[in-house]
Amino acid sequence: MKTQIGATALEQVLRDAKAQNRAALIGYIPAGFPSIEGCKAAIDVLVAAGFDAIEIGYPYSDPVMDGPIIQEAADLALRNGVKAKDVMATLAHASATGAAAVVMTYWNPIEQFGAESFADAIAAAGGSGVITPDLSFEQAHPWKESATKAGINTIFVVAPSTTAERLQKVTSITSGFVYAASLMGVTGTRNSISNSAQELVTRIREVTDLPVAVGLGVSTPEQAREVARYADGVIIGSALIKELLNKGLDEGLANLKKLAESLASATKGAR
Repeated sequence: MKTQIGATALEQVLRDAKAQNRAALIGYIPAGFPSIEGCKAAIDVLVAAGFDAIEIGYPYSDPVMDGPIIQEAADLALRNGVKAKDVMATLAHASATGAAAVVMTYWNPIEQFGAESFADAIAAAGGSGVITPDLSFEQAHPWKESATKAGINTIFVVAPSTTAERLQKVTSITSGFVYAASLMGVTGTRNSISNSAQELVTRIREVTDLPVAVGLGVSTPEQAREVARYADGVIIGSALIKELLNKGLDEGLANLKKLAESLASATKGAR
């Protein structure tokens, strides 16, 4: 596809997927998990399997939105000594694969790093943007200014409980895509996708033309196929991480490859 001048890699990936009448597939993995180099190997597996974008988690000690699987992976990454420079190096690795790459982080690490410096570091690593799950609309404008100056996307999370008024406000400062949390609660694998996910996507589209990607609880090829029928992007996290937990790296990567290929096939063949 022809690249649109001025678009981030993420925006281009989403446009390409739309032109192909399919949802983009986005995979989440914390930097430094299962090790710093192991994370890079896992990213290579995901991209080779057909994932369009990679979401690099910034390991943090108080992850209020993360379920037990992601918390365990983040704890391991912190024990591995992962630092900001490792997050940026992992982001650069993901970008170098040709996939779009973003960082998902709580606000505290950005504040500690310095908002403008953090945005510049993301851009320097080839990243498309940052997902900030705990940054409220009321506090977001200085970050939005820094990110816009650096040329990266500001991706905000909305939930089924988000009011119509707030939905309009949050989407007005969002770029790249709107992250639609499929349910109330924390991340993790689920047996089914709540009906509230599709309802939320419909509500979001009433107030913005931005692409909408659904995450939280999407874990099987069947669930990915279901979400891909109505969303612009499908975000998978805990299910991928689960394949790498408490296993040797070679075994984990082999399991990850099998799951990733089945998720890519399901997502791209959903419509």
